[in-house]
Amino acid sequence: MRIMGHRGAAGTFPENTMISFEEAIRVGADGIELDVHMSKDDELMVIHDEKVDRTTNGKGYIRDFNYKELRSLDASYKFKKKYGACQIPTLKEVLAWASNQQFSVNIELKNNLFDYPYLEMKVLDLIYYYKMKDRIIISSFNHNSLARVTSFDSTIETAILYSYPMFEPWIYAQHLGARALHPNYRTVNQVNVAASKDYRIPVRPYTVNDVKLAKQLYGYGCESIITDYPEKMVNEFANKRM
Repeated sequence: MRIMGHRGAAGTFPENTMISFEEAIRVGADGIELDVHMSKDDELMVIHDEKVDRTTNGKGYIRDFNYKELRSLDASYKFKKKYGACQIPTLKEVLAWASNQQFSVNIELKNNLFDYPYLEMKVLDLIYYYKMKDRIIISSFNHNSLARVTSFDSTIETAILYSYPMFEPWIYAQHLGARALHPNYRTVNQVNVAASKDYRIPVRPYTVNDVKLAKQLYGYGCESIITDYPEKMVNEFANKRM
């Protein structure tokens, strides 16, 4: 069982910040998951929501701020007293740090509400620059975006994100050219994991924070889990890691 830190170690650190990513790797996670939006001046920013309201001290849509304005915000939100102020990272910053290590990075393209122009190509350009293609997974709820990624580079791994039960998602993944499924854990059962494995499509559920649930998913044959609590899961599966 591989452990992916959801937005780093989002259960105990400010999500999608460098200290959160560093913590996930420090405790032994196999990789990190992060989210990418685009600023007004086309900088790739690592933050989850379309707005900055929930996770920073600012208000408004990311696409209405330029890079300098976004970097001036404090992304530590509810953890501020514990860790101090944190900046919103850029994807370039995260990949520059990750490129010198050996873990995986799952980049979620956050283009469901706004279809940021050339987002896919800009992300791919950074992946190529840092020579990280063999350690990157690109996922999205926007499956048209995943298809675009595959049309640009069919050798990079893409993964379908979905929240609700899908009919034969392993077939859909093949049709789309995706290599993996990243479903909401509530949609996962033993039958669809087994069928996906038959098609060599790994299943990596999100967001798995309960140990009992994680063990059940491991029993089903899930390749990985995406969790807010990587340390807890790393310790639990210390003898069951791939």
